[in-house]
Amino acid sequence: MATEQAIRLLQELLGPRLGLSKADLAAHGKSESYFPDMPPDAVAYPESTAEVQGIARICAAERVPVIGWGAGTSLEGHGLAVQGGVVVDFSRMNRVLDIRAADMDVEVEPGVTREALNEDLRATGLFFPVDPGANASLGGMAMTRASGTTTVRYGSMRDNVMGLEVVLADGRVIQTGSRARKSAAGYDLTALFLGSEGTLGLVTRLTLRLHGIPEATTAGICAFPDMNSAVAAVTETIQMGIPMARIEFADAATAQAFNAYAGTDMAAAPHLMVEFHGSPESAAQDAERFAEIVADHGASPFRWSAREEERRALWSMRHNGYYAILASRPGARAVVTDICVPISQLARAVEETQADIAASGIPGPILGHVGDGNFHAILLIDPERPEDLTEAKALSARMSERALRLGGTSTGEHGVGMGKTAFMRAEHGEGWDVMGELKKALDPLGIMNPGKLVPPTQ
Repeated sequence: MATEQAIRLLQELLGPRLGLSKADLAAHGKSESYFPDMPPDAVAYPESTAEVQGIARICAAERVPVIGWGAGTSLEGHGLAVQGGVVVDFSRMNRVLDIRAADMDVEVEPGVTREALNEDLRATGLFFPVDPGANASLGGMAMTRASGTTTVRYGSMRDNVMGLEVVLADGRVIQTGSRARKSAAGYDLTALFLGSEGTLGLVTRLTLRLHGIPEATTAGICAFPDMNSAVAAVTETIQMGIPMARIEFADAATAQAFNAYAGTDMAAAPHLMVEFHGSPESAAQDAERFAEIVADHGASPFRWSAREEERRALWSMRHNGYYAILASRPGARAVVTDICVPISQLARAVEETQADIAASGIPGPILGHVGDGNFHAILLIDPERPEDLTEAKALSARMSERALRLGGTSTGEHGVGMGKTAFMRAEHGEGWDVMGELKKALDPLGIMNPGKLVPPTQ
C-alpha cells in the first residue's frame, strides 16, 4: 500500500500527473483475462527517465510496490497491483528518439506502440517485425519477451532488442547491451531483463533491430481435413526451406467464430493462414510451392493474393481472433492458454487438448502459431458461474502439464504474471529458485511488481 508520505512526495514530483481518481485507479486495475479487478493506490505518468528514477527512489524509501504499465493488453495479470502501490503508466513516454537507417536500428521510449513505430519508419524502407496481434507498447513487449505471428521468420523480442535503459528498484539507471551486432563483454543483462515482467526494474529506453520492408508479399489460406494433415504440411514446408513470414492455425470452432464475427465463409475445418516475403517473383513462387505441398496433404485449394487489401483483411481477421471467439459466447470471459511444444509434438498436443476440452463442456476454440509449435485455447466461461472458472483453470493446468510432458513450456508468449506461477517449479526446478535469488539481489525490498513470476518468498 502506498503511504500518505509517498503520495505527497509523488505529487510534489509529478503534480497533476499523479492519478488518484477512482476512474483512473479502476482503469489500471483491470485485466483482459479472468483475473478480478485490483486497482492500485495511485497512477504515475512520468515523462522522462529522471522522473521514473524519482518515482523509484520515493517508493523504495517508503517501501511502496511499483508496477509498470504499457498498453494494458497482458493476459496473465502482469499489471495488477496485488499488494496495492503505484502503477507507472508509460503512455506519456512515447517518443521515437533516433532512427538510424544506415545501421538498421532505432531508439524509442517504452510507451511507443509497435504500430506507431512502424508508421514513423515508413519513409525509411524499414520496419519492426514483432507482431503479437494487439497494438502493445514496446516496453511491455520487452518485459514479456513478446512474440507473435511473424516469429517464424523474424524472431521474438529476444532477437530484436539490442539494448535497454533500466531504472532499478533503488533508483539507479543502467544501460544494457550496445548497438554493436555482437559482444563478448560480460553477462547479457539485456537478456536478463527481457521477460522479467517488471520484477527487476522499469525500462525507460529501448534500442531495437529493424528489418527491410519486403519488396513483395503474398498471403493465403486453405482448409485441411484434420490437424495432423496441417502440421505435416507445415513440417514439410519448413524442411524444404521455404521462408514463411507467418503461418497461423485456426481450428474448426475458430473458423466458425471468424464467419460470425467478420462475415467470412470459411469451412468448418482446420485452416492455415500463411504469408511470404521477398521479391515479386520469389513471393509468388513460394506461394505456388506451398500450394503444391498442401495439396499433397489433402488441403483445399490454397487461395493466395499479393493484393494489399486482401492480405490486410486476412490478418485483421486473425488479429481479431480473440474478440471473435469472445463474441461467439456473449457475456463470456476468457481463460487464455498459450502452451508451446516442439513442432513434432504439435498435432498430438492439439488433439489431446481438443479431446480434453470436448469432455469438459466448456467451449475452447484453438488458434495459434503453428510454425513455432505455439497455440492458444480460448476457454470461454460464464463469469456468473464460479464452477466454469474452476473447470477452465483445471483444463489450463492439464494443458501446461501436457506441454511439459511433450518437451515444451507452459507459456510460449504470454508470460508468467500470476497465472502461470503454479507451473514454474515443474518447468524450471531449482532454476526457479535462482530467478528468485536474482530478484532479491536487484530488488531486496521486493517492491518491483510483487506477486508475479518468481517464488513467493518475500
